[in-house]
Amino acid sequence: MLASCSGRGGDKDLLSKTKKTAPHRDLKEIKESGKLVALTDFSSSSYFIYKGIPMGFEYDLLERFCAHIGVELSIEVVEDMDEITGLLNENQGDVIAANYTVTNQRKKDVLFTKPVLQTKQVLVQRLPEKWWTKTQDELDNRLIKTPVGLIGKTVYVRRHSSFYTRLINLMDELGGIINIKFAEGLGTEKLIEMVSEGNIDYDYTVADENVAILNKAYMSNIDISTSLSFTQNVAWACRISSPELLKAFNEWLVRFKKTEEFAVIHLKYFKARTKHKERVMSEYSSFKGNKISPYDAVIKKEAERLNWDWKLLTALIYQESRFVPGAKAWTVASGLMQLIPETAERFGADSLSGPSENIHAGLSFLLSLNEYWDDRLQDSLEVIKFSLASYNVGLGHFLDAVRLAEKFNSDASQWKNVARFLELKAQPEYYKDPVVRHGYCRGSEPVEYVRSIISLWEHYSNSPVALRKTIFSSNLASQKSLVLLSFLWVLRERNT
Repeated sequence: MLASCSGRGGDKDLLSKTKKTAPHRDLKEIKESGKLVALTDFSSSSYFIYKGIPMGFEYDLLERFCAHIGVELSIEVVEDMDEITGLLNENQGDVIAANYTVTNQRKKDVLFTKPVLQTKQVLVQRLPEKWWTKTQDELDNRLIKTPVGLIGKTVYVRRHSSFYTRLINLMDELGGIINIKFAEGLGTEKLIEMVSEGNIDYDYTVADENVAILNKAYMSNIDISTSLSFTQNVAWACRISSPELLKAFNEWLVRFKKTEEFAVIHLKYFKARTKHKERVMSEYSSFKGNKISPYDAVIKKEAERLNWDWKLLTALIYQESRFVPGAKAWTVASGLMQLIPETAERFGADSLSGPSENIHAGLSFLLSLNEYWDDRLQDSLEVIKFSLASYNVGLGHFLDAVRLAEKFNSDASQWKNVARFLELKAQPEYYKDPVVRHGYCRGSEPVEYVRSIISLWEHYSNSPVALRKTIFSSNLASQKSLVLLSFLWVLRERNT
């Protein structure tokens, strides 16, 4: 995908755009832009991808809030959580939603919403070998059961975490020294995993209890029973310069937390632990797995023909068939790429073709559309959107919308303009216009189709699946460059 754009000189320009500090944004500006940008991390509680679907407790809540204020949700994954407050105040996002504990120190830099939930800090330590053969007394003798037991021990936490602040306060309260070491670039759940695996020196870390409980479901050899704090509030954080956004969050949270829907979401992630373990441990989970779909290898190979990011093609296939190879639509379209019989036959497939053949045929059709628009447009992202819409609604209907845009003096090389006339093709005064050759069209469907695919592409590009070997590298500058390049294109609109 990056290669297909380099010929138009866009890489450096787009890279500089993504690095620009965005203008001040409060609720009014967010509504005008149509998008709320949330800063979060990949974790088993806040945000992850499972079988092609974005999920997470805070993600689900944010989706409901965005629907409430009438904007789309855009997720910005922060690799180093120690940087998240700075990124918020540099206007790189509108809200922090990442199991963020309320502290007096943080209140100096951000405005906290009403609590999203409550938790407490617990010590995470590894159980002894063959712990299941030992009595409770034997276990208690081997484990730290009270905070005073931490004196003289080494504990790994993030530098700017609430856990570090708590350990500093504990040393003052206990009158002893705890050897605190900083785990640069590592998130809480990675530290829990390192304690579980018995990595050298990583015997202890600190976590919020709600996160620790989720992790114990699939790391049974950790103990999380030792409390290190009183109950604390977990909330979302806005810039101090965004009081109207804060007000909107608070009004919504007060109402929504009383609903059955909130109870169901909370149950889904924090109570139904067996099902949640299944999601997190799946090979199709962005948190622990290494795949988006069962067809990643085929999709990667086919995407090279089109010179598209393979994750964009994966998003299209999910939107078409939810990765179900036998999917059939009322329009008689079938397969992963939902091809109608005439199109499938034209490109060498039929209703009996397997997943690989169906993807190949669908990609061939998409390639013809992409070539058509690539010859006519200068902007590569516009080519993608025009090609996707043409694939969904048919080239004829889409060309009708282009001609309408031209007739009414709108720039027909811009997706937003053509999309408007595509939607208007559902109204008689437009689908009966002399420049329209294909009649009525429910144009809102292809517009939503394109929006959904671009949104999924952003989520899949957020996913560390393709970067699994480098996500926890100590070279943080390299990490950020890789992640930035991976979703450079889907972020371009956020800064225009």
